[in-house]
Amino acid sequence: MGFDDKIQNKAQDLTGRGKEAVGAATDNESLKSEGQADQAEAGIKGKIEDLKDKAKEAKDEVTKKVNDIL
Repeated sequence: MGFDDKIQNKAQDLTGRGKEAVGAATDNESLKSEGQADQAEAGIKGKIEDLKDKAKEAKDEVTKKVNDIL
């Protein structure tokens, strides 16, 4: 995951936490739900980026081993 992606995901998560807190404090279920959705989306994006990173690492490792054999 790129550094910019990590910052964007963290910002989205923090924004979601803020919305959820304000929604809970003002009894605004819509805002509270929107905040929870923002947090969930940021979490999913983070997991997808982690999987991409792991796939790239595995590809690089396989490529290195193949090159060592050749």
